[in-house]
Amino acid sequence: MPQQSALSVLVYDGDCAFCATSVRHFMRRLRPKCTVVPWQFTDLDALGVTQQRAEHELLYIVPTGTVYGGAQAVAKLLLRAGGIWAWPGGLLTLPPVRWIAHGLYRAIATHRDRMPGGSPMCALTADHRSG
Repeated sequence: MPQQSALSVLVYDGDCAFCATSVRHFMRRLRPKCTVVPWQFTDLDALGVTQQRAEHELLYIVPTGTVYGGAQAVAKLLLRAGGIWAWPGGLLTLPPVRWIAHGLYRAIATHRDRMPGGSPMCALTADHRSG
């Protein structure tokens, strides 16, 4: 059973410059009450997630142990930030916006090495590009 925490946990790829820069940028603006950690420096087993999933997408784990990934992790982060940020967060949970957000998230994640601030270290391996 995953370890329970009083705060939600946001897990990102600390080896990816694009991911790390994006997370820092949004955390400064959103200021949600959560712990932010690169997957490389956390006990993924205790959080109930695999390294493969952490390499594949941003993860948002709520205190009950429920794990949200990709665009839905972004939605939960926005909802948790509250205020005006809750509106786009709520929209991201509703079809068809949810489906569009998933496709956009996957496209960005697949090509994150080509995004501003990205580098060859940011590239996903072939087995992480789909889905």
